Amino acid sequence: MTDKLRIALAQLNPVVGDIAGNLQKAVEARREAEIAGADLIVFSELFLTGYPPEDLVLKGAFQRAARAAAIDLARQTVDGGPGVLIGCPWMADDGKLFNAVLYLDKGEVRGYRAKVHLPNYSVFDEPRVFDEGPMPGPFLVRGVRIGVPICEDIWFPDVVECLEESGAEILLVPNGSPYDFNKFDARMQLVISRIRESGLPMAYVNQLGGQDELVFDGASFVLNADLSLPLQMPAWQERIAITDWSRGDRGWVCAPGEVARIEEGDEALYLAVVQGLRDYVKKNRFPGVVLGLSGGIDSALVAAIAVDALGAGKVHCVMLPYRYTSSESLEDAEACARLLGTRYDIVPIEEPVKGFTSALEKMFEGTQTGTTEENLQSRARGVILMAISNKFGSMLLTTGNKSEVSAGYATIYGDMNGGFNPIKDLYKTRVFRLARWRNAHMPKGCLGPQGRVIPERIITRPPSAELRPDQKDEDSLPPYEVLDDILHCLVEEEMSVREIVERGHDRDLVKRVEHLLYISEYKRRQAAPGVKVTSRNFGRDRRYPIVNGFRDQDL
Repeated sequence: MTDKLRIALAQLNPVVGDIAGNLQKAVEARREAEIAGADLIVFSELFLTGYPPEDLVLKGAFQRAARAAAIDLARQTVDGGPGVLIGCPWMADDGKLFNAVLYLDKGEVRGYRAKVHLPNYSVFDEPRVFDEGPMPGPFLVRGVRIGVPICEDIWFPDVVECLEESGAEILLVPNGSPYDFNKFDARMQLVISRIRESGLPMAYVNQLGGQDELVFDGASFVLNADLSLPLQMPAWQERIAITDWSRGDRGWVCAPGEVARIEEGDEALYLAVVQGLRDYVKKNRFPGVVLGLSGGIDSALVAAIAVDALGAGKVHCVMLPYRYTSSESLEDAEACARLLGTRYDIVPIEEPVKGFTSALEKMFEGTQTGTTEENLQSRARGVILMAISNKFGSMLLTTGNKSEVSAGYATIYGDMNGGFNPIKDLYKTRVFRLARWRNAHMPKGCLGPQGRVIPERIITRPPSAELRPDQKDEDSLPPYEVLDDILHCLVEEEMSVREIVERGHDRDLVKRVEHLLYISEYKRRQAAPGVKVTSRNFGRDRRYPIVNGFRDQDL
């Protein structure tokens, strides 16, 4: 029995599939915890494999590599240093594969606990690859009964109730909880509910970093049984926090430590897309990125995000003008690249477009000039940008916002070309807000310059694709304030047409937007991945059929 316990909380950025690299991070973190005199170190969900590993865990070789890494780490605990709680896929003796947390100490794997509630909604489909675990009891760690519910297990009361009834004294929760706009408050309220029910203090240890479309913000914290907040770790930063716990008349209490400010609103959104892009590029080992800088708001914001994520030396901006490109766009693109400090090149597309139209002249004879010819401009730009990407190895960023992707206002195999889209889950109105926010603030941990990075005229000029004379986005789409609200209702809220009309929108317009949304599904299936920041992004989060004859008749 002990009345003191020092626990290290490891908020780190693993790489899915890099078991050797993740093991090394765990070894280094444990060494740091040992120097600090910790009795135990806790890692996030499935840390050894990275989260989410998806169908990788179905490979026998992957399972064996993860198990070998866990045993390797366990052997290192023979030194008498801190014990380890670490997430790892684990095959039970009966052949069931669990999303598990292992307790490593005194040179061996002393036990495991399996995740009970496997999420099967939104971006999650864990029942596809894991078996449901049995109700857990606590680990006995240095004489203290430690309950370890895993992530989704605290979204329901039963697992924590079982641990409390089994004698748990402290709850340590490893998480792989992705960021979205309202997630931090939801987590905090959830933990408060479980503490009120159980009377036990809880440490919430969350993963950090980008993984494909998901981005994890960290923001780990501790709440005592009286709901006081002794520790709040920062979001968007790797950190190992040392917490000191003592047993009193009313149970275990964590001593006060750092309480970091958690970014909210536009600041948090901006840091999320920066983190997502940075990790996508670095974890996939691209040397840098290239993008088409048009003089418009979307590509300007993407350029700023890229510079903040990677540094100006790894960002290549290319202007691809045509006869409809305005002098203002040329001036603004150059000014934006200059403010950001990136390489900037101009590659005119007059000759490539002429080559396409000439090749098709006989076939198109007698037809009206229109969208087809406009799309040739976009596709010529896409081919050139992909050639630059191929030649120099930089990944092409695509720059379409959620409003345009929703309504199909984007050219497949043209401006949709690219490997990643930082603003894929940002509606146009939010793009404008983030551009203004970035001009007024220097985000933490970012590599770009201070001060204005996007010329004011880019923000104030009416948006235009510039594919025909005097073109404006609102020639084809309703004002973005209206469009974005309708799209939010359709996509995030799944509201009926009648409900949206009752909000004050024109019925015919709502039906038109619904139609555009549905008929553009085939484009979105072929779109580049991008950072998820809302409650429902296009991709794993929203799975609609391409062939879809349904239209809302609830009028």
